[in-house]
Amino acid sequence: MDKNATYQLLAKQVESLIEGENNPVGQLANAVAILHETMGWWWTGFYMVKDDSLQLGVFQGPVACYNIKKGRGVCGTAWQQDRTIVVPDVEQFPGHIACSSESRSEIVVPMHDEGGEVIGVLDIDSRELATFDDVDARWLEEIVRVIERHVMMSPR
Repeated sequence: MDKNATYQLLAKQVESLIEGENNPVGQLANAVAILHETMGWWWTGFYMVKDDSLQLGVFQGPVACYNIKKGRGVCGTAWQQDRTIVVPDVEQFPGHIACSSESRSEIVVPMHDEGGEVIGVLDIDSRELATFDDVDARWLEEIVRVIERHVMMSPR
C-alpha cells in the first residue's frame, strides 16, 4: 500500500476510534497508538500548551522531555510559528532539543482549539534521516484536523 493510501486509511481509523468519546486523554492515546504502530516511527506523541510551555502529553516511544518553551526546538518553533515543520536532519535544525540521541528526523504539526489558538503539537521522530516529506505533512495535518473536531480539550 502506498503512503497516501495508508494515511487515508489511518485518517478514517483515527476518526472511528475517537468520535463520540468524551475522554480526551484516551482519545489522544488511541490516536497516537494507531499512528505509531502503523507507521513504525521512533517516537509519536503530543505536547500540550500549559503554563506558557509545551508539556509532555500522551506518547509512544522512549522517554521524552517534560517541558518545551515557545520558540525552542522543533516543537516550540512550530508552536510559535503556528505551522507544520518537517526536519530531514535534526542535527541541522538550530536549537534542536535532543530528548533522544537516536532521533534523526522529525515532523511537528500544531493542534488548535475552536478559536484557532495553538493548544498543542503532534510530534513525531524517526531514527532515519529524511523520513518525512510533504505527503506526511499533508496527511498528518488532516489527521490533526480530525482530532481537533472530535477531542474536547479542557481549557489551559
